[in-house]
Amino acid sequence: MPMEKHLEPVKLEICKILNKIGALQFGTFKLTSGKISPYYIDLRLVPSFPDAFQKICTFYTDFINKEVGVENFERVAGIPVAGMPFASIIAYNLKKPFIYIRKGVRLHGRQRRIEGLLNPGDRVLLVDDLITTGLSLRRAAKAINAEGGVVKDVVVLLDRQESGAEKLGKIGIRLRALVKISEAAQILYEIGSINEEQLKTILKQIKEGK
Repeated sequence: MPMEKHLEPVKLEICKILNKIGALQFGTFKLTSGKISPYYIDLRLVPSFPDAFQKICTFYTDFINKEVGVENFERVAGIPVAGMPFASIIAYNLKKPFIYIRKGVRLHGRQRRIEGLLNPGDRVLLVDDLITTGLSLRRAAKAINAEGGVVKDVVVLLDRQESGAEKLGKIGIRLRALVKISEAAQILYEIGSINEEQLKTILKQIKEGK
């Protein structure tokens, strides 16, 4: 078994968790963006494993404290659907108000896309499970902006490195990811969880997704 001492502890632990719960699958998958991918990472599985969920949310919380700073946002917003379980726990951990974005406008009640209290000028940290092209996050930021909020930062557990960060950057939003898929693939390969062919499959997808 390859030595693990040189690997970053948090990234290594995240990869071990994802491997243990069977989150990484190979095959042919259609993503939310409409793109076809030869692999899929199902982070919706994480909340079904309490120990894993607790660890992942702690990693998120520590990462946000260090990389974003709690003084730089007033509210935490979850992206439907996969990002919402993480965002709600993270908001609780950080003692920040939680809001979430609906997929569509309600046709009754307040007819809003944002659920929860959002004041004009509030800086909102968007939290999602992963990013591919960033389309869902861009839509969420637009919805928050439309109701007076300000979005400058996005945090995800995993960046699939398929132009999402660049597209967010073009509208003034900075992406921070706990782990990039290239890093995760290399770690999983080094600890013997995927083979060389699977590693090459992931790296090829990154290259083609640019």
